[in-house]
Amino acid sequence: MSRIIIDYSPLWNTMEQRGISQYRLLKDGVIDNKTLDSLKKGNNITVLTLGKLCLYLKCTPDQVVSFRLEP
Repeated sequence: MSRIIIDYSPLWNTMEQRGISQYRLLKDGVIDNKTLDSLKKGNNITVLTLGKLCLYLKCTPDQVVSFRLEP
C-alpha cells in the first residue's frame, strides 16, 4: 500500500520569495511554535492553518504544500 508524503518545500520557497521569515510568522501570530515544528517535520497541519498561511502570504495552497505517493 502506498503512503502520502507531505512536502512543505513550496512554503519555504514562497516565504523566501516574499522575504518572510519563520520568526515573522510566529511574531505576527500566523502560527505557533508547535505548528512551525510540524511544518519543519513534514507533519499534518489543519486546513485552517493552511488557510491562514495562504491569506498571510497571499498565495494558493499549492504554494504552501504538495503531496506525493510513496510506493
